[in-house]
Amino acid sequence: MKFRVFVILALLIFSSLFLQVARSKSEPDPDVVENDEGGDLGIVGEDVQDFGGGSFSPALGVETICVFPKNPSKLVVAGEEGELLVGIKNEGESSINVIAIQATVHLPFDHQYLVQNLSAQAFNNASVPPAAQATFPYIFAVSKFLQSGAFDLVGTIVYEIDQNPYQSTFYNGTIEVTEAGGLLSVESVFLLCLGTALLGLLGFWIRGQIKNFSKKTKRAPKVEVGSGTTDASMDEWLEGTAYTQSQSSKSKKKK
Repeated sequence: MKFRVFVILALLIFSSLFLQVARSKSEPDPDVVENDEGGDLGIVGEDVQDFGGGSFSPALGVETICVFPKNPSKLVVAGEEGELLVGIKNEGESSINVIAIQATVHLPFDHQYLVQNLSAQAFNNASVPPAAQATFPYIFAVSKFLQSGAFDLVGTIVYEIDQNPYQSTFYNGTIEVTEAGGLLSVESVFLLCLGTALLGLLGFWIRGQIKNFSKKTKRAPKVEVGSGTTDASMDEWLEGTAYTQSQSSKSKKKK
């Protein structure tokens, strides 16, 4: 029995190793974006300078908004591309030159723990004149190895005004990450192994209890009364009845 318990515990440890797979980045392919008026905004590329880290402050007169057009519940499938739209409104006196959009994934309880840097998308010839607004799509994908659960997505848009760099946070909220559909996922396999192991341990325990109970419930020894035999347990039930009195009188006569 000890050997079987050891095998089950080893199986649990082996299953838990699947949940510690290293995370890797999943980057979208290049694409072409257009503004609201149908003009070409340039190529969306992958080789983009990192403008993050909170090094730039937002510019006055610039407002941003974020919409998940096809996913209002903000449910993101790990390893699959998702899309959001970034709206920017220029209420200043100079044109805005949009440089890039980038985002990061953090743990919800502490943003100091960075989970993943998502791919940045750069824009060429993307300008927003004064008293105008424009919308920019952002295609992103979280790592396929990211476990299911709630995470915080922080998205920023980097731009220039009069050759001065700025950046604004267009989204800082929660997204729900789920695993891609399939017959068995890593988490479901682990839970299945855990449930099987617990049921096995419970079965061994019940089996041992039944064996101990059967040893303690042996039949009581028989005692001789005169020429016949009766169980000691039967004597307790027949004590004080006519049957016991007749048996005792018979034994006296024999003496």
